[in-house]
Amino acid sequence: MYKVNDKEYECSIAVTLDIFNDKWKLFIIWHLLSGDKRFKELDKILAGGISQKTLTVKLKELEAKQIVNREVFAQVPPKVVYSLTPAGKRLKTLLLEMFDWGIGYVEEHGEISDEHICCEVDKATPQRG
Repeated sequence: MYKVNDKEYECSIAVTLDIFNDKWKLFIIWHLLSGDKRFKELDKILAGGISQKTLTVKLKELEAKQIVNREVFAQVPPKVVYSLTPAGKRLKTLLLEMFDWGIGYVEEHGEISDEHICCEVDKATPQRG
């Protein structure tokens, strides 16, 4: 039995699935691997697929699970920066493996156009190791 914040789980996989229960959280973490981002930067990177409201909700959920830090700077206009916690940074190897697996799967079962999706550009930044 596993217990986190008064919630019990039968398996550690259930803990992981409870935290990462949708695609947006993993996309947010992927992009934060390359460095701290302001809300507008994340919104621009994920443009077209996620609303600002959903992005706000997902960032709050990741913050509550201690995967993402939210730092507010006392200035005008207000500045808020999001970064990964140590727990969030430990997802790097897993996400790089998922990226590589996805590329391999598409190469085997589909095709990759010359107009690569967002992740291809960012792969160079989150280095292995």
